[in-house]
Amino acid sequence: MIKIGITGSLASGKSTASKFLSSKYGPLFSADSAVKELYKSSSFKSLISKKFKIKNNNQIKKNLKKMIFNNSAELKKLEKIIHPLVRKKMKKFTFKNKNKKLLFYEIPLLIESKLMKYFDKIIFIKSKKQLRLKRFKSKNGDKKLFNLLNSKQMRDNKKIKFCDYVIVNEKNLKILKKNLSTIISKYE
Repeated sequence: MIKIGITGSLASGKSTASKFLSSKYGPLFSADSAVKELYKSSSFKSLISKKFKIKNNNQIKKNLKKMIFNNSAELKKLEKIIHPLVRKKMKKFTFKNKNKKLLFYEIPLLIESKLMKYFDKIIFIKSKKQLRLKRFKSKNGDKKLFNLLNSKQMRDNKKIKFCDYVIVNEKNLKILKKNLSTIISKYE
């Protein structure tokens, strides 16, 4: 089994790259999808409501966003709850797929969370900040949230030092797929 981590900055194209790799080469664990699953769980909503004193469980994400904008320390508090739960799901995924040749893990904060030791290879998806902002806004994100989340991430040049491959994703999907396939062909 070869475990390949896929990371990159906000809106760099990690999900697009990951979905392509998964559709062609092997199963995918997505940290973002794991977080979305958590927010559907009533026990998680209850835990978050208590920790952050949120009255309306139906508006948890909206209320958390407001809190994070007003006090960035709240993001750290939220990450301390979410990250261990996501790691637990990641371990289950690995165990479930232990007989597969290639496993892919899309983890936005892979480097920031110091998870490098869990992977045999790490691919970094890189794009210019202006292009990333444009992509983020096209998915109903706003500039203020982009800047806040982007500021919490390590700079690309620091993250790249921990990665085995860097793919610049600023052209089109065809080029992205070709570059990914070239890398993965070494491990098939």
